[in-house]
Amino acid sequence: MESHLRINNAADISVIIAYFLIVLLVGLWAMYSTNRGTVGGFFLAGRSMVWWPIGASLFASNIGSGHFVGIAGTAAAGGIAIGGFEWNALIFVAVLGWVFVPIYIKAGVVTMPEYLRKRFGGKRIQVYLSVLSILLYIFTKISADIFSGAVFIQLAIGLNLYVAIIILLAITALYTVTGGLAAVIYTDTLQTFIMIVGSFILMGFAFAEVGGYEAFMQKYMEAIPSNISYGNTTISSECYTPREDAFHMFRDPINGDLPWPGLIFGMSILAVWYWCTDQVIVQRCLSGKNMSHVKAGCILCGYLKLLPMFIIVMPGMISRILYTGLRGLMLSVMLASLMSSLTSVFNSASTLFAMDIYTKIRSRPSEKELMLVGRAFMVLLIGISIAWVPVVQSAQSGQLFDYIQSVSSYLGPPIAAVFLLGIFCKRVNEQGAFWGLIVGLLCGLSRMIAEFAYGTGSCVTPSECPFVICGIHYLYFALILFWVSAIVILAVSFMTKPIPDVHLYRLCWSLRNSQEERIDLDKEEEPEPADEKDEESVNKESEEKAGCCRRAYNWFCGLEQKGPKLSKEEEEALKKKLTDTSEAPLWRNVVNINGIILLTVAVFCHAYFA
Repeated sequence: MESHLRINNAADISVIIAYFLIVLLVGLWAMYSTNRGTVGGFFLAGRSMVWWPIGASLFASNIGSGHFVGIAGTAAAGGIAIGGFEWNALIFVAVLGWVFVPIYIKAGVVTMPEYLRKRFGGKRIQVYLSVLSILLYIFTKISADIFSGAVFIQLAIGLNLYVAIIILLAITALYTVTGGLAAVIYTDTLQTFIMIVGSFILMGFAFAEVGGYEAFMQKYMEAIPSNISYGNTTISSECYTPREDAFHMFRDPINGDLPWPGLIFGMSILAVWYWCTDQVIVQRCLSGKNMSHVKAGCILCGYLKLLPMFIIVMPGMISRILYTGLRGLMLSVMLASLMSSLTSVFNSASTLFAMDIYTKIRSRPSEKELMLVGRAFMVLLIGISIAWVPVVQSAQSGQLFDYIQSVSSYLGPPIAAVFLLGIFCKRVNEQGAFWGLIVGLLCGLSRMIAEFAYGTGSCVTPSECPFVICGIHYLYFALILFWVSAIVILAVSFMTKPIPDVHLYRLCWSLRNSQEERIDLDKEEEPEPADEKDEESVNKESEEKAGCCRRAYNWFCGLEQKGPKLSKEEEEALKKKLTDTSEAPLWRNVVNINGIILLTVAVFCHAYFA
């Protein structure tokens, strides 16, 4: 039986080989055509990206292979409500583009922890958020994608699990480690096209097989498994019968599996954390050439996020009724989602490590040193990913996805509270932000550890976790945790000294349009001009002495400088341009109108499927 599941015909194999070749070619083209020789070029694509790659990359970074498998599986069991997680993003990508990104750009930051350091001063919040973000990437995003993608590849091709993983990560690493963010964004754009086209074809075949939408609704409610026993125990009918509210997004606030207040309010807190403060997402927006392109990219991502309800959720529900073919195309879609998500995580995690952690270990490193450190950390992450496979492999998929949802709900809300209050309440200071994060972390960990100790359980074998610990739905808990963290932040801030406005110009909403010069908190001393000249002359001399092999290595790794060295005046002008959020009136009106249309579509979709 297993041999029939594996891909062994010429058509399927050709699709997969063509997929790998096209992705590799696009990655190599991006490496060749972009400037990777500076920190801004490597980590922010030189802030030259236009709207359509930004929007496509935002979508591809979010939709990983774990996303495909997890959402489709949850939809098969519980219906369309899980699609609310996707449509919630329609609102918050607009919040990202119109509210958060202008503040980040005016602050002149590369990473989210760097913004918190400028906003609050000190280094402990910056280091805390950097370390926590990297750990979350390793143990949630990388875990889910490696698990889902590897199992799918193993079943489809029959390769050894580790061979499949190493081949995938080797191809991914080739353009991610050497090409920087520009290569990641351009390949993400290709992966988005592959995911959407492939998913639409699969959706078309699925609906054709099931007999159309009306037949799908009827047959789903009649799809009951033939085996309804668990060992010697007969399973209760509620564990295998489709939910009566399977085709309703808003469900009972007390007994619903996804209660509507949690979906609206609790999920919104998690959306602020993920869409507006996560390095993987925000880094793509910071690469935009101007604010109009950033906003247009967010709008494109919003429209793309309409699709998962139809290309992932409903086909997942149809899989409860029948099994569809097209294995080569399905594998290409899974590979696209896996590689796009992993490349995004690797690039953003290396940015956090190089810019927020390594700079605390070694003061004033050179640009070349930062880029080498960032690349080395990516290689380390890839090694950790391979080593993590047996741990992930030993977990059941249901437990893994419960784990990911729990981590988001138990660790994300305090971060959302700090960013929201940091931007909208200038009275909040470093002490308040730090203790809000710590109290929120302890509360979230206490719930998460207790829940995992008792086990998540299932309908057949319920968990023995006491109601007082696990009885509150995780989306409700996220809302409670957010307000607890916010109260601590405000209470401690109002009991301690405020930060003078001179340190907050263009870092919070009320001062976003200030023209006064900002004095950064804990401003580091600038290196001596003489040292800069000495370093430049050493680098120039070493470049002249380098042989062909060395020059080829520098080009491949993106360590060569493109163009002449900028003067101090030119650097100041470039810095001013990079923190400029002004827009041409015509395009400002175009993106604003499209933003309103997107929000209207979001409200309509929620109301129609409510």
